Amino acid sequence: MVTQAKQKLYEKQADIVKGFAHALRIAILDYVKDGEKCVCDIAEQVGAEQSNVSRHLAVMVSAGVLVSRKQGLKVMYRVKTPCVLEFLGCVNRCLVEQAQEHEHILNQL
Repeated sequence: MVTQAKQKLYEKQADIVKGFAHALRIAILDYVKDGEKCVCDIAEQVGAEQSNVSRHLAVMVSAGVLVSRKQGLKVMYRVKTPCVLEFLGCVNRCLVEQAQEHEHILNQL
């Protein structure tokens, strides 16, 4: 039986994962992984409207994936806890494994 404390932990974990559970958010995360970037540069890099990017950035900040700070008129964003990038590395390894399995199946045909 799942305790209330465990259920709360699962919900908090899901909130963090939801913070980058969108293709545009993953693109943003990939871009800011190397250091702090302003929203204008992020929008240009990911090829999206700044207003759309700002909404996604707000979700990521709320989830604790990114952190922001004001620098003059610009808002700068960076990865709050870099270990989330390890999770994405794991996702990439899953994709490679799936591709290898698919190739193996095709070779058996």
